[in-house]
Amino acid sequence: LDADNYETDPCLKEIREAENYSWMDIITIQKDKLPNYEEKIKTFYEEHLHLDDEIRYILDGSGYFDVRDKDDKWIRIFMEKGDMITLPAGIYHRFTLDENNYVKAMRLFVGEPVWTAYNRPADDFPARKQYMKFLAEEAQ
Repeated sequence: LDADNYETDPCLKEIREAENYSWMDIITIQKDKLPNYEEKIKTFYEEHLHLDDEIRYILDGSGYFDVRDKDDKWIRIFMEKGDMITLPAGIYHRFTLDENNYVKAMRLFVGEPVWTAYNRPADDFPARKQYMKFLAEEAQ
């Protein structure tokens, strides 16, 4: 993906159309740009899940998504300019900045955005149960 030209990037347009990502915004996570920066950083780093997929496209800067593997161990994923990630609904995860303390990311959604994060434990949600079923089927 061409993060420098995301507004006109045909590859991004193709992904958005194929996956029905009809809504997007851009968030800049930086001390002087994000209101309530310290509080937000702590919230992002709390282990949580969402009931919808979380799609992030890094336009500038870098950071880490931590996700749980099938054995409930952390996997750290370094994300930098040009990277896109889709975290499935029901996966426990968290986000943190790296030493540069800056990332600019596009947030994509199917339909209207839902920002609700459910901190662990949140195992009774249907999205979590569906995700665990998917993991069990993949292991077979």
